[in-house]
Amino acid sequence: MVKMFSSDKPEKAGDYNLPHIDLINHRGEAIDLKFIFIELNIYESIYNSAVTGTLILTDARNQIGRLEVQGLERIAFKLSSPGTKNVEDMLDASVETGEPFHIYKITDRKQAGPGVMQYKLHFASREFMRNLRTKVSQAYNGRLDRAVQKIMGAEDYLDSRKKLKYEKTGNSDKVVIPNLRPFDAIQMIANKSVPANSKGVGYYFYQTIKCFHFRSWESMVTNEGKKKRLIAQTFYYMPLKFPNGDPTEDKIVSDMRSVQQYRFINNFHDVAANTALGTYGHKVISHNLYDKSYIESDYNYHKQFQETKHTDFDNSIRDNNKHPIAGGPVDYDNEKNISDYAESRVSLQSTTQFLHNNERGAGYGLDVELDSSLKGQQISQHNQVLHGTALKLVVKGQSYLEPGDLIEFKIRPIDADNTDLEEDNRYSGQYVITKIRHQINSEIYTMVLECAKDSIVTPQFAGEPQYKATKRKGDLEDIYDSSTNIYNRHN
Repeated sequence: MVKMFSSDKPEKAGDYNLPHIDLINHRGEAIDLKFIFIELNIYESIYNSAVTGTLILTDARNQIGRLEVQGLERIAFKLSSPGTKNVEDMLDASVETGEPFHIYKITDRKQAGPGVMQYKLHFASREFMRNLRTKVSQAYNGRLDRAVQKIMGAEDYLDSRKKLKYEKTGNSDKVVIPNLRPFDAIQMIANKSVPANSKGVGYYFYQTIKCFHFRSWESMVTNEGKKKRLIAQTFYYMPLKFPNGDPTEDKIVSDMRSVQQYRFINNFHDVAANTALGTYGHKVISHNLYDKSYIESDYNYHKQFQETKHTDFDNSIRDNNKHPIAGGPVDYDNEKNISDYAESRVSLQSTTQFLHNNERGAGYGLDVELDSSLKGQQISQHNQVLHGTALKLVVKGQSYLEPGDLIEFKIRPIDADNTDLEEDNRYSGQYVITKIRHQINSEIYTMVLECAKDSIVTPQFAGEPQYKATKRKGDLEDIYDSSTNIYNRHN
């Protein structure tokens, strides 16, 4: 039996409002699944162009069979945390004010007891299904974000009724879409986009239940690349100074901010992988097949770190971009940094792939040399997010949070000597939510957050290294030399 919660005030952290879960067939007939569902999961991610989900339910009255469910049905519901008043802070997939999801698959059909069947319904957004049925063959000229707006709104393509939150691009270009699915076309545009109000490069295109987003990484950590963005929520694991909760906070509020479980997915300690990926150093060669010319551009992670904004950005202090996650001398000789090796990864791109542009060689609507520089920066920034410091948090459900939000996570070091519960300045700090799994069962609303950061609060390396390697050459030895021959060594 589903517990009914008050819409005004939660009884405990994890309470939720879910008035109904309607299954609507192709004839418009509907049944409420709220009292027979086992678990509802909703998945959002900055790496996915559409929202997806699953609904696990038991059926003892053959309701699913009577509706003749065949994969063309819709799921309608409205989920919110108690006390939520703003519709934009709700997970609204209702018929009246939102956009129902479309069922596209039924799996795991099995008998759960005498006369009881269990199902898993897979659903996705309307635009997900539209994307599978349409292709874009179109040329767009002008500001790149406007091309995205046209693909989203065109009746022949996505025909989306969802709000699109976009960041203006600073570059214009002529884009020819060669018969691609709309999501792939928009992703192609996103890879070429440069923000108008910051020095970042490359956009993310993704959907949450609330809206679509077309924006840069910097827009997730700053306001127009200038001001610190507001923190959506602060979470803590074993709260600093107050292991049993902050006495100044309401018990429910404190529980909402407390992390039940956490683990690090990956971090910048994998220097080998990030070196090979070109995160630290990267060489881009732009070549012209017609006049046989080329331009080389080297990207240096540490030299260019301060040019863009990062997760621990703070405009109130001088060192507002905080510090790189990785760094330090190579081979302990203090002569070269890890980012001084541009040949760690070499990328080739042709300037002639954009011959239809009027601008000179413009992959980004800019000149060839700048275009090459931005390509290296884009690859590094993408790797910093995807392969940087990332963690997974399990917290109580809060419907207003969505991917792209900036949060703060506080954790203390696992150190017996840390008696004053000092904050871990490496792994604490600001993170961007990259993925959310909304998990709802009959009793509680839980969220699994995946978060990423690309800077740290305190510098990783301070001062000169205490140890320096001795510079010497390795010896050479011919294994068949008569004086040192390994085969004659014991003769």
